[in-house]
Amino acid sequence: MAEKLKDHYNEAFAKDLAARIKGVYADFDGKKFVSYITEHLGDREFLARQDVFADAFELTLPRNYAETVTVFEQLLGPELGQETGMFTEGWWLWPVGRYVERHGTDDVKKSLDFIKELTKRFTGEFAIRPLIAEKPKETIKIILKWSKDPNVHVRRLSSECMRIRLPWAKKLYTSVEEFESYKTILSNLKSDPSGFVRKSVGNNLNDLYKEYPEKAEEIVEEWLSDNPSKETLWIINHGKRSLKK
Repeated sequence: MAEKLKDHYNEAFAKDLAARIKGVYADFDGKKFVSYITEHLGDREFLARQDVFADAFELTLPRNYAETVTVFEQLLGPELGQETGMFTEGWWLWPVGRYVERHGTDDVKKSLDFIKELTKRFTGEFAIRPLIAEKPKETIKIILKWSKDPNVHVRRLSSECMRIRLPWAKKLYTSVEEFESYKTILSNLKSDPSGFVRKSVGNNLNDLYKEYPEKAEEIVEEWLSDNPSKETLWIINHGKRSLKK
């Protein structure tokens, strides 16, 4: 029987993660961390397992959120050297992202700085969504800058985190509530050289067509009126795929 994704986050992984943390934070109680996880994992499903790890972080890392994130910063290691690898090389960082998703609004600047680095090794699309929901203008101001970042993973995050229907996440309508900023983010990426980024922009449009087709059409019509590149046309086609079914 094929191993499920959730099964990677088991006792052996907890021990490995504890060793990583102990290597950068000498006061870490690795035994308590592993014991809590082992006791509570059971047969929980994927996201519930991430919550068990986040609970264990709360028990064993500093109560001050910024201090805990500083520990996480030291864990990250080298950036991904290519577009792929988020879930094959960076998968072990998922519980870290879950913790930041839970507490990120405690220190918005610290969280955004960390998420930018996290996404270069894994992804920050889940961790940032509570910030977008609760601190939209402050967060989107940074996301706009990310949409022009030289790092492909940061640019992709600027699109992916704004999707209404991001898989494994609650629907988020900030893209509609802050529509002009959202449109600018996508427009900054409409001719991106990376197919990895363009696919995210197309998925964004596809989500928008399902929820607010008139707003999706507004974006598309604006792009089509401005001598669209082949990359932009691909995004539009990808974004309209659900309409063809």
